Amino acid sequence: MSDSIRFILNGEDITLSSLRPTETLLDFLRLKRRLTGTKEGCAEGDCGACTVLVGRLIDGGLHYESVNACIRFVGSLHATHVVTVEHLAAQNGTLHPVQQAMVDCHGSQCGFCTPGFVMSLYGLWLTTEKPSRAQIEKSLQGNLCRCTGYEPIIKAAEQVSQKRPSALFDPLERTRADIIARLWAMQGGDTIEIAEGEDRLIVPGSVSELARILADEPNATVVAGSTDVGLWVTKQMRRLNPVVFINHLTELQKISVEAKGLTIGAGVTYSRAFAVIAEKIPAMANLIDRIGGEQVRNMGTIGGNIANGSPIGDTPPPLIALSATVKLRSTAGTRSLPLEDFFIDYGKQDRNPGEFVESIFVPYPADDARFAVYKISKRRDEDISAACGAFHLSLDTAGNVADIRIAFGGMAGTPKRARSVEAELIGKPWTEAAVTAARDAFDNDYTPLTDWRASADYRQLTAKNLLIRFYLETAGAPQELKRFATAEA
Repeated sequence: MSDSIRFILNGEDITLSSLRPTETLLDFLRLKRRLTGTKEGCAEGDCGACTVLVGRLIDGGLHYESVNACIRFVGSLHATHVVTVEHLAAQNGTLHPVQQAMVDCHGSQCGFCTPGFVMSLYGLWLTTEKPSRAQIEKSLQGNLCRCTGYEPIIKAAEQVSQKRPSALFDPLERTRADIIARLWAMQGGDTIEIAEGEDRLIVPGSVSELARILADEPNATVVAGSTDVGLWVTKQMRRLNPVVFINHLTELQKISVEAKGLTIGAGVTYSRAFAVIAEKIPAMANLIDRIGGEQVRNMGTIGGNIANGSPIGDTPPPLIALSATVKLRSTAGTRSLPLEDFFIDYGKQDRNPGEFVESIFVPYPADDARFAVYKISKRRDEDISAACGAFHLSLDTAGNVADIRIAFGGMAGTPKRARSVEAELIGKPWTEAAVTAARDAFDNDYTPLTDWRASADYRQLTAKNLLIRFYLETAGAPQELKRFATAEA
């Protein structure tokens, strides 16, 4: 057992043996370290003003990702390297090329959001030598600005990619070997526990230790990416006790590409999963591109999106449509069940005390199947779904529906299949007449609620119209589109 969290902040080793489990990285930086370049804008991971980089060792290499400091807990930072905007410029005041490009291209006006933009562009600069405009825009999805209109910021990103100075100038490239050695020294198999009054923070040393801890603490809050749990603290002011952090457990961060499908560890982030999913299930990759911004995708996990049981989580509908199964683990062993059966009722999942989500198995669509997922939201990027629908269709040789699975989020208290609609379609020809006749069966499957995202009538009509859209995009589709309909709304 250990009683302290250790990480590197810019160039300094930090050791904390007194720490509240819900202390955010943003508060630590601003209030305790006076690194005020990191700003608080929204305190919910939406605006990007608090963006910093967090580096960690993956497969022996050091990888940096942009994250939202406002919803990242300090307890999740063991054996990482935190980099803030203050670390970029040289000691003599010479700006980093990313900063200088923002000056040259007039990428800042009021300046409040500028450090966050700089850190997002710096993260892109570290990983992508000559980014396309689409890659630049994607890297900035999680940063909001009221002043510039974004075009000068994009020009700054394009300018800095044209000519890269010597790696010796960059603070992270220059010190990479040293940082790797220091992070290796911080790693170990010990479980960390910090107690302060009634508060307790636990960092398991292994997955087996996680199972043991949850057996003793079945009501503990398990935190992986904190993209949802962070808001429980910053918006709802909830006290979480004890908190168990698992984002460092490499055993939960593996993706296995198998003959029949993908096995995705519960700790795999959206960013890490993207490349494999884009190759094997392209329609789901389109959806991942619309989950939060880059910072959220770097933190949030597919397992966490499932485990929190939200009825508007984006990944359960397509995973249910693909017949995914979830594996649960505890000290008693493991068990698997269809993902659709995991969701019992609003806020209730089929998870015994002490169990946690270990992995998800996602079958590939058949070569001749049609599959699409549609996210409906008020704005295209960085928004929560009003409704998310997924359709998985197989036809027989006569053009009749051999099988269809339709699943929606945002239409009920849990992600749920449209079984009445499916029953109306199976065995029928895949024609506009049959599809139109089946639309009304949605009324038997769903009784959606009205909230600020959408009215019940809007959601119901949207589900019906998405079925029509799916038909129009797949009926008579050219051969190259028969496997996947990569649509988005």
